[in-house]
Amino acid sequence: MLSIKNAIILASYLLVTPFFEQEELKEWRPNHNFTITDFKTNATQVSKEVKSLYLQTGVNIELAFQMSNLAFMFTKNFNSKVSCVQDSKSAVLMAQNEEQAQQLLNLANFDFDLSELYARKIRKALYENKKTFSKGDFFMPYYNKIISERNQLSSRVYSETEFGKKEELLLEEHQKIKEEINNLAAFCKNCKPPKK
Repeated sequence: MLSIKNAIILASYLLVTPFFEQEELKEWRPNHNFTITDFKTNATQVSKEVKSLYLQTGVNIELAFQMSNLAFMFTKNFNSKVSCVQDSKSAVLMAQNEEQAQQLLNLANFDFDLSELYARKIRKALYENKKTFSKGDFFMPYYNKIISERNQLSSRVYSETEFGKKEELLLEEHQKIKEEINNLAAFCKNCKPPKK
């Protein structure tokens, strides 16, 4: 049986734990700029001992909703259910010097904006394709197709910019992504799309 003291400690733990877990998640926002402190794994380092450049941004596009069948039937706008976040606890950056580290940070900033663009494309696809009698998994074909497109574009830019080394090319690609994000302004997480 729990004593009052233990129950208070347990309750405090349950209240505080989600706060600390959420603290590691950074939701996308315009004009963000990653720093080395956003890459919290033990593997992150800037050192001459690093043998090869490595970047794992920790950026994810998440789709989560839980609602009754009736609520689902009448829900058209899923913008708030699609999130673009960076989990700093799974993010890794490895570079040999500060210049390389900055190139990787620029690449990570591009990647975060790219993911927000594709989150907006997912929100738009859900909005345009959700019907009154759609099944709960109606989003899967759109989600999978859009994530695949995102990954292909990301791979191309990583390769063509030589992992961020070609800074002007990366800047050019990044600017295109920012313009596309602005073109899909109605599909930000907190926005209401225009009615058809």
